[in-house]
Amino acid sequence: MNENKKEYKLNYGGKEVTIETGRLAKQADGSVLMSCNGTQVLVAVCSARDLKDGQDFFPLLVEYQEKFYAAGKFLGGFIKRENRPSTAEILACRLIDRPLRPMFPSDYMFDTVVTCSVLSYNEAGDAEVLAGLGASAAIAISDIPFTAPIGNAKVARIDGKFVLNPNHADWATSDMEIAVAASKDAILMVEGEAHELPEKEVLAAINFAHENIKHYCDLVAKIQKEIGKPKRKYVSAEANVTLSKKVLSDFSTTARSALSINDKMQRQDAVRALNKSVADAIKLDPTAFGLKDDKGASKEAYKAVDGLLYDMMRADILKEGKRIAGRKLDEVRKIETEVSVLNAPHGSSLFTRGETQVMATVTVGASTGDQMHDRISGLNYDKFYLHYNFPGFSVGEAKGSRGAGRRELGHGNLAERALKAVMPPQETFSYTTRVVCEVLESNGSSSMGSVCSGSMALMDAGVPLKAPVAGIAMGLITDGSSYKILTDILGDEDHLGDLDFKVAGTAKGVTAIQMDIKITGITPQIIEDAIGQALKGRLHILGEMAKTIATPRDGFKPGVPTIMTVMIPTDKIGALIGPGGKNIKKLQEGYKVTIEITEEGMVKVLGSDMEVLKTCIATINMQINGPEIGTIYEARVDSIKEYGAFVEIGSGVSGLVHVSELSDERVQNVDDFISEGDMIKVKVMEIDKMGRVKLSAKAVQSIKKKEGR
Repeated sequence: MNENKKEYKLNYGGKEVTIETGRLAKQADGSVLMSCNGTQVLVAVCSARDLKDGQDFFPLLVEYQEKFYAAGKFLGGFIKRENRPSTAEILACRLIDRPLRPMFPSDYMFDTVVTCSVLSYNEAGDAEVLAGLGASAAIAISDIPFTAPIGNAKVARIDGKFVLNPNHADWATSDMEIAVAASKDAILMVEGEAHELPEKEVLAAINFAHENIKHYCDLVAKIQKEIGKPKRKYVSAEANVTLSKKVLSDFSTTARSALSINDKMQRQDAVRALNKSVADAIKLDPTAFGLKDDKGASKEAYKAVDGLLYDMMRADILKEGKRIAGRKLDEVRKIETEVSVLNAPHGSSLFTRGETQVMATVTVGASTGDQMHDRISGLNYDKFYLHYNFPGFSVGEAKGSRGAGRRELGHGNLAERALKAVMPPQETFSYTTRVVCEVLESNGSSSMGSVCSGSMALMDAGVPLKAPVAGIAMGLITDGSSYKILTDILGDEDHLGDLDFKVAGTAKGVTAIQMDIKITGITPQIIEDAIGQALKGRLHILGEMAKTIATPRDGFKPGVPTIMTVMIPTDKIGALIGPGGKNIKKLQEGYKVTIEITEEGMVKVLGSDMEVLKTCIATINMQINGPEIGTIYEARVDSIKEYGAFVEIGSGVSGLVHVSELSDERVQNVDDFISEGDMIKVKVMEIDKMGRVKLSAKAVQSIKKKEGR
């Protein structure tokens, strides 16, 4: 028996969460095994003892990995070893990382890695939530400096009631999924989606989560007091007060001039020139700036100028309510919109807000375009998904593309969640839809620009959205005693501010939300003020978008396949497919269509000709249910008799077209009108008691006598 092993339990939203320490991964700086209803997650944290030379930022890495053995499964595909993180795992990493980061001391610059491994999985225990809870506990009991314990939770709303960390299957009946992280005293992170819910419901969900998180923070504080290691001492670089004062006294006028420039690129040029001027001054007289020599002058200049701009911009906003280039606190930049900007895509749009520009395209098609996700919770297929691309040229950088990084995946996921809530249900819209958002210019909130552009492109494509969606990013400047909220923040305001709060939704309510902070938390009142101010901005943007396109187009553009569906009994699926797929191949080749069948018995027929689709659907119905009187079928002539022709209208289903039902003309010789192998359209006129099918060709279209006969 391990004498060091300790267990702590907490009723967390009606489920028992267990924190175990002292048994696993004991060489890590801190480690815990989190358990809940059969799900177990090992979280270990390590932080370097030595500081890298020149390190001036906090290198925190969070890794979250779902081991497939945790669910007794093999990884799909050729490679069976867990390797690169999936998109879902990367998104989970971001959820864990973002609330942890502001809780480390601002001068702590040591490499730190948090590793979360899902060792056992049951759908009644949320592995992502356990990983976040475990990260806080592992750091708390370690010797790594950390401000205060934090906790996290997910909130669903099922039948109008909030549920904390529901079972995996219960999310299907929820009209909200909000992830919240917080300390005992303040909110640190919010992210989620909702089905056009009012702002007050979102706020209530956040507060509901926070009240539960407080109990977890109390437990972790207790554990830390009982078994936590003393926090390590570390040496950090002392602030160069002389440098800051000298730059303030000698270059504040130049800095003020740079902040007054409206154009982003011109402002950046002015700041670069200011950095160079400060670096040159340092090289001339390092001691005047509190430095021993001019080594690293450019780096010191950059830090000093950034600090000066930070203080100056924040003071302008807090004391005078004045933003960069003089914009009002609640002012949205100029908006320009276009649709159908590209010829070939099924839908396209261009959305420009200030110096942020996003072009979106839409592709609509069959389920062969579904996005597959193989996770320990099961194999899932997305019928709607959004890809977000952020090339270097969008911010004037000479940088090549190396695929989507964590930031691009996160931004794309947020925009996708914002639009997903207004997509039509699969029962009425069985297409697979892909949206791609290309950021062409960026100066703040390209993800919310992607929401706006994506919404317009979907309407341009004729996708029957429930309502248009717009998004806006809010900022915050606070000195602890007072605060100002900014609408539609710039990149510089994001960089120098305390908050990036993104809200997307329709005129009716919120569809997606994300909040990241750089300070140790904000109050519910600030969140309420920010979400209220965001609503005003969102409604303004929706109004601007409506000037170009307010509702989805009637119908698709050329090139989009038409889909018709029919439900069949699940026990008839095999009969429709036929031995070795013989029957379904015959239908596809004969009608030149694509046929897809789901496990539930939904048959989708895709093609370009509506009449052909109707005939194919009728044939499928006939094969499953037998021929139906009054229905028209495509038939192949099997044999010709003196009194008419026998034709096949489906696999194994034949009928007679009597000579009198061939043509409006007098028919003396059937061979003069049709031949074996011909395809003709026939209508079912009668089915006698013996099951014999009587058909008519002329009831559909009279067959004409062949030339030369």
